[in-house]
This record gives sequence, C-alpha cells and structure tokens, in this order.
Amino acid sequence: MSYSNPLLAWCVLALVAGAPPVGAAQPQSVAFEWDLRLRYEQVDDTAFAPAAGARTARLRAGLRFAPASGWNGLLEAEGVAASGAYNSGANGRTTLPQVIDPPGIELNQAWLGWRGTRGGITLGRQRLLFDNQRWIGNSGWRQNEQTFDALALEAAPRKDLALRYAFLDRVHRVNGDDALDPRNRERALSSHLFNAAWKHGKQQLGGYGYLHEDRDVASSSSATWGLRWTGAHALPAATLGWTLEAARQRDHANNPQRFSHAYWLVEPSIAAGGITARAGWEHLGGNGVHALQSPLATLHAFNGWADKFLVTPPAGLEDRYVGLAGNVGRERAGARPAWQVAWHDYRADRGGARYGREWNASLGLPLAKGLSALLKIADYRAAGFARDTRKLWLQVEYKGSR
Repeated sequence: MSYSNPLLAWCVLALVAGAPPVGAAQPQSVAFEWDLRLRYEQVDDTAFAPAAGARTARLRAGLRFAPASGWNGLLEAEGVAASGAYNSGANGRTTLPQVIDPPGIELNQAWLGWRGTRGGITLGRQRLLFDNQRWIGNSGWRQNEQTFDALALEAAPRKDLALRYAFLDRVHRVNGDDALDPRNRERALSSHLFNAAWKHGKQQLGGYGYLHEDRDVASSSSATWGLRWTGAHALPAATLGWTLEAARQRDHANNPQRFSHAYWLVEPSIAAGGITARAGWEHLGGNGVHALQSPLATLHAFNGWADKFLVTPPAGLEDRYVGLAGNVGRERAGARPAWQVAWHDYRADRGGARYGREWNASLGLPLAKGLSALLKIADYRAAGFARDTRKLWLQVEYKGSR
C-alpha cells in the first residue's frame, strides 16, 4: 500500500478540511460496519497433478461517519488469513492451481463525500460499480476487494436521468500488496469514466465511454464506447425481460497496438412461478492477435465461474449460455434460499474454434440476520483450449453494522 499516492493525500486533507469546527453544533453519527467471510475453495485442474485447497478468512471492518449535513465518509480496513495448498499469486507455489486469495492486511477504502438533492461527489479510495460491472467493478467475489483511488461525481438533473463521471488515479487489484508480479498489486492510471442512464417505467437506456489509460502497462489502455438497454414487460402469467448491449473498443492513449473490437450482449429472460429462465449470447471480438479486454471489471461474474476467460483469448470469445434461477423453501431472516444453474458453450470469434463447455450451479442459504451460507460449483470441460477444471466453494458470511 502506497502512502505517497497524491489522490489519497488529497483525500486525507479533505477529511480534515471537511470536519466541523470544534464545538460547532453539527449533527454527527458514526457507524461501525463489518463483513466476515469464511471460505473453502477447491480447484481440480488437470493441467496440474495435485488439486488445490484454500481455506481463507476475510474480515472487512470500517467506520462510516457523517460529520455534517450532506457530508459522509468511510475508513475501512481489510485483512485476509489463509492456509492450505494453493498458488495465491504471492507464495510462489506455481506447481499448484491458482486461488487468488493471498493473506494480507490493507486499507481498503478511505473516502470523503458530499451529497445533495441532485448529485454528489466522492474523493479517495473507494468501491466503484458501473451498470452490471462488465467494464468497471470491485471483483467482490475474491476475498481481497478491488478498489480505486478516484474522484467520482454523480448528478441527477431530472428524476429519470442519472449522470456519472469518475477519474481513476490508481487501481488496487485483488492479488494484494504481496503479489510476486508488481503489476498485479496495483496500477497507476489516468482513466476517465462517463456513464449516463435514462429510466422510463421498467426500462433503462444507458450510454457510456470508458477512456482507460494504464500508465504501468501500456498494452492495457483502451477506449470503450457503448449503449445498453434493459427492460421488463408484464405478461398475463409471466414477466418478459431483456438486456441488449453493444460497444466498440479501440486502442487508446499510450497503447502501442492498433485495434478495433466489437462487443455485444443479447439476453432475453422470462420469469414465471418464481423461476427465471434466461438465454444469452455475449460476443467479445478478437482478430487472432489481440482481443477485447475488460481489466477493471468484476470478471468472475462473466463467462463461467471456472475463470478460464479472465483474459479474452486473442481470437476473441463467443459465450452462448442458458440459465435458471429461483427460490425454494420458507423465508428466514427476510430471505428465502436461492438457487441458480447455468450452462455455457464457448467458441472463438475468429475462426470459430471450440473452447469448451461449462456447468455452474449454486445454492445460497439465509441462516439468520446478516448470516448466510453458500455452496457453489463450476465444471469446465475443455475442447482445444485450457484444460478440464472443476471448482467447489463452501462459504459462510456474516455482515452487519451498529
């Protein structure tokens, strides 16, 4: 963790400047927040002789404060303890499959914000989530969260219109501060994010431009412009839903490569009787040498939980999938057990080569207020790309505030 980061230094100064004078009659509140997550992850990858088994415990704890009307802030630390036989990316055990949950302690968030009736501003180390996190997210599945040193602005000139802008100075990646490759720890950025969303009933039309400049790894820089339309329509006995998205990604800033790749997503769904069925076709363009990438995304949420496509292959990727999701049993602690299952078929954009198929399934159980359990599996069967891989997760999480 670097304390010399200029944006973080400005945040500390802002925290001091934004505090009310001593003795001032200002409304104040402080809340203590926590998120404790225990997990066992097993990875059986046929590219390695032994399987990996990781037992990890993550505690995230912070103080959320409101020093004056409209002002708020958060100071949050995160610590991960781990044991087991696996390659964490920081322990040098390269003969074992990877589970990117290394042990460590770091400052996860430190920001000050102001919010009015028509907008707000947040400065400092923070969590950023844009749309479905396909391009910008926190990679919240991993024990060490991805956060950004950033300036974020939000505006709502009308009730149905939301505008967002963020300047990213640095990204703190899930690999942690002790990753053997320094580029996996954090990256210096000079990125500008623009996002607008217009809501009309149950529909939302959005547009975005993500001008990402990676000052440490020039080949990761790109400019992505796109449109996204989501909606739902009630039928007599069901609800029809849809997501349509299209984008174009080009080289940007200091990137020495020259490319232009297409992205699209078509995902219809129908919900009836407490079950939602969906089908999807996601296209990430590639030319055989270079492919569309989304390095700041929550990548585990896309293209299968086996994580075989965290980096898009040079020939691109077409992911055709179907899925079912729903709830079962009685309500407990305000929620019912939730299940989902999905099947993916992976192929190359250029040349049409088969990459394999994958099954995913999960069952989430609410146990008590703030306490939940999760069982999750992924089964990837290779076809000319990577190797067969099976993953199993058992997890218990307890979160709350007071």
